[in-house]
Formats: sequence, C-alpha cells, structure tokens
Amino acid sequence: MSSEEAQRRADDVGLDLVEVSENAKPPVCRIMNYDKFRYEQRKKMAEAKKKQTVVEVKEIKFRPKTEEHDLNFKIRNIKKFLAQKNKVKITLRFRGREIVYAQSQGIEVLNKISEALAEDAIIVQEPRMEGRQMVMFVAPKT
Repeated sequence: MSSEEAQRRADDVGLDLVEVSENAKPPVCRIMNYDKFRYEQRKKMAEAKKKQTVVEVKEIKFRPKTEEHDLNFKIRNIKKFLAQKNKVKITLRFRGREIVYAQSQGIEVLNKISEALAEDAIIVQEPRMEGRQMVMFVAPKT
C-alpha cells in the first residue's frame, strides 16, 4: 500500500508507522507503539551487555634468576587468572649482562612455566624477544 494510506491507518489506530527494513524493495513498515519498541530494544541491549564477558590480559613478570619458590608462587597466580578466563602475558625481563643468557636460561624458564601450565592453558604466542624482554602469551583452555 502507499505510504499515505499506511500513515492514515496508523493515525486511526493511534500508533506510529515504523520502518522495519529500509533495504527491502519495497521498504517494509509496521504499525506499532514506537516508544514501547525503543524501550524493549534498550532492555535487550542491557541484557546482552550483562551476559558478555570482557577478557582482560593480565601480566606476570619474571627474571631469569627467579628462585623456585617464587616461580611456583607466580605460576599459582597465573592459574588463578586463567580460572577467571583471562589471558596472561608472561614477561621475562633481562637486565644488563643477563641478555647473554636469553636463548639458554630464558627459554628454559619459559619452558618450565609452560610445562606447569600444560593442563590449564594453551600457548597463544610462543616465546619471542621484544627488546630486552622475552614475551609469551597463554589463554585458558575452553
């Protein structure tokens, strides 16, 4: 029907003429209470926003000579972050002359960490050098 006819019918009933699909040929319109429609749309958006989860990236920093107890303590924290469905950036920082040991001790420490996290996490990014630090990303298993 023509738009004038549709508008007249909507006015007779006391409702609004709302365009539902503008891309269709011809455009699709509907007679409804527009304020109620907007209210329901807002409620749906708020409900969807409640249900969505924001994945954060937590960072844990190590040094190549971090002792065993401290290493285990930080691994426990990484497991906590993974249990909360967060990704974790594991950073191994080298100071001064420690950079010489990046390929030997650095890889060894990160392998030890990845073995400890094998059942809880997947490695998103393998260890790689970024300046004076070695970085590895892990994410929770789904």
